[in-house]
Amino acid sequence: MVQPDALLLARVQFAFTVGFHIVFPALTIGLASFLVVLEGAWLRTGREPFRELYVFWSKVFAVNFGMGVVSGIVMAYEFGANWSRFSDAAGSVTGPLLTYEVLTAFFLEAGFLGVMLYGWRRVGPALHFLSTLMVALGTLVSATWIVASNSWMQTPQGYALVDGRFVPVDWLAVIFNPSFPYRLVHMTLAAFLATALVVGAAGAWHLLRGRDDAAIRHMTSMAIGMLVIVGPLQALVGDAHGLNTLRHQPAKIAAIEGHWRNEPGRGVPLILVGWPDMATESTRSLLEVPELASILLTHSRAGSFPGLREFPASDRPNATVVFWSFRVMVGLGVLIIGVGAWAAWARLRGTWLRSRWLLRALLAIGPAGLVAIIAGWITTEVGRQPWVVYGVMRTADAVAPHGAGVLSFSLLLFVVVYLLVFGAGVGYLLRLIVRGPGTGGDNLVPAAAGGPRRLLGAGNEGTVGSGP
Repeated sequence: MVQPDALLLARVQFAFTVGFHIVFPALTIGLASFLVVLEGAWLRTGREPFRELYVFWSKVFAVNFGMGVVSGIVMAYEFGANWSRFSDAAGSVTGPLLTYEVLTAFFLEAGFLGVMLYGWRRVGPALHFLSTLMVALGTLVSATWIVASNSWMQTPQGYALVDGRFVPVDWLAVIFNPSFPYRLVHMTLAAFLATALVVGAAGAWHLLRGRDDAAIRHMTSMAIGMLVIVGPLQALVGDAHGLNTLRHQPAKIAAIEGHWRNEPGRGVPLILVGWPDMATESTRSLLEVPELASILLTHSRAGSFPGLREFPASDRPNATVVFWSFRVMVGLGVLIIGVGAWAAWARLRGTWLRSRWLLRALLAIGPAGLVAIIAGWITTEVGRQPWVVYGVMRTADAVAPHGAGVLSFSLLLFVVVYLLVFGAGVGYLLRLIVRGPGTGGDNLVPAAAGGPRRLLGAGNEGTVGSGP
């Protein structure tokens, strides 16, 4: 029997490492697609600002990609070290899915990444653009397999239990499980939105400091466009995802809403602010809107859904954590949509470059997309508890039989190493962004769309310079 303290420490350790990791793939997905747009625009128009932006953001992409790979490898070891019982029971399902991710997505990214970053002078424009496109496609394929694996754990389908092990009997059902389409679209849009916020914040930073050139204006304007389009679209996808969760994980929705007992035929209020108390099985409501929860979740004023008391106490997620993590995610989403609408209005009026309050707002919400992703992940994973495979395998039965002392030491080691290594990496990324595009240090770059490839500042077309 695993000690409760050891189970908690194993969960905290995995949460810590995933919380660090998840921001890097999100930015990788968004930046890769952004680079496709930038290179396509440069090849089509030949305008220098698009080239400058591509070279600049490809550097940010490369550093971010490297940190994502390193932080992802750690989690693979954790599955074997801390969650060996889960790996033994569900490895026949999750193992192949993660293998497909390596064989398709990672190899695709790795195969074309070198050409994308260093092939300007060695390949033609069409092949280079194809390389950028393949790297972007690889990030999306990678997300597909990872989300498929996680979604199967949330809404398992297509398996049989044989001697306590999950054996796949229908791979299409395993992959295209009920929550998979919603989670994939929701995560992809979240990555695009988070990247747009980072790009917009970078543009706002330089505009506030008096740098108003074409490259800065272009990237800020493109970021605003993404906020305007993706923000409301994400809200619609989130609503559909919520309805799917109510159908397949009703206890999670009850925890998100902070409701313990709902009467059939009576409209359920939406608790905007409150405090769910697991001990007293009640929520101290500070602010609520009558019938709004029914309207949002059942599309009916009198619709009802199960409360937490309808589930055994041992099957309930921690409502306090889930209630607030969800509100952090949604609150930031509303803020992002609001700032996007403000920026769009200012853009139409032609005042966005002169509005310092708007630029300050864009700078302030730069991290909001990444924070919302982490809050959404907490909602998803804590809301699934106490199950590691929802409704079938409990988390307590999935953890390896380690003592609390071993897990405490490894957790402390992870915290120290992560803060040192990834703290330095994030610091370097921020310094890159502060420098901005077109500030030197560009190695192999194109001369003009469709034209010869050369080194900026090189005196001999056939030699490689010794620039920074």
